[in-house]
Amino acid sequence: MSFTGTKNYIATAELQMAVNAAKTLERPLLIKGEPGTGKTMLAEEVAAALDMPLVQWHIKSTTKAHQGLYEYDAVSRLRDSQLGDDKVHDIKNYIKRGKLWEAFASEQQAVLLIDEIDKADIEFPNDLLQELDKMEFFVYETGETIKAVHRPIIIITSNNEKELPDAFLRRCFFHYISFPDKATMEKIINVHFPDLKPTLLKEAMEIFFQVREVRGLKKKPSTSELIDWLKLLLADDISEGVLKDRNPSKAIPPLYGALLKNEQDVHLLEKLAFMIRRES
Repeated sequence: MSFTGTKNYIATAELQMAVNAAKTLERPLLIKGEPGTGKTMLAEEVAAALDMPLVQWHIKSTTKAHQGLYEYDAVSRLRDSQLGDDKVHDIKNYIKRGKLWEAFASEQQAVLLIDEIDKADIEFPNDLLQELDKMEFFVYETGETIKAVHRPIIIITSNNEKELPDAFLRRCFFHYISFPDKATMEKIINVHFPDLKPTLLKEAMEIFFQVREVRGLKKKPSTSELIDWLKLLLADDISEGVLKDRNPSKAIPPLYGALLKNEQDVHLLEKLAFMIRRES
């Protein structure tokens, strides 16, 4: 079965091709793109579209590769031995399965999301090379080898916070999610707001893309922020007339806090508005 997007997720032809190519090659799909372009949601929608279970491993700066395999709780075993608990004699009671183990053990082929891999230590990706290649790993405490029942579809996301090792990149199929053009963005918005007035959508989109084109922004507003902004516009019952007749020399966009995320960008737009007032 091929992935063609879902009613909740607009996937471009290039993204569909990337997902299906990685699936055919049985290689991890490495997804990069601006924050808010739907990288994490892709794994959720692939699992839904292909009717597969989803295993999510969200990476933090403190995450270690072995945690994705398993963890041995020696402290609990020591405590139980002091209390005379019978389960202390079976070490398996103190082995906690990691997310890779969950995906490997699934009776049905699963989608495994390794989210924001670039948050972890630089050695993290290399520490998973053998497990992702061979689809198996060894549990030293029990002496058993865990092999994948079915090779999971692996989707790895990165925000480009740090470079990933070449050895890891060679084993992945790579795709960069480009920021949606206006036509694709309208399709995405229609998924979230099917009853949105076309005139309001037109004016909001025009302002949104104008803000993104401002040079010097520290953080350009993303798709998710546009959706939040539209939700607020609808909640406050702001009409398309307010957006259309807005004088750029007097104010930055209404409810701009949904679009702009730091004071530098707010000051930049205020400065541009001041310059427009001077010129006029």
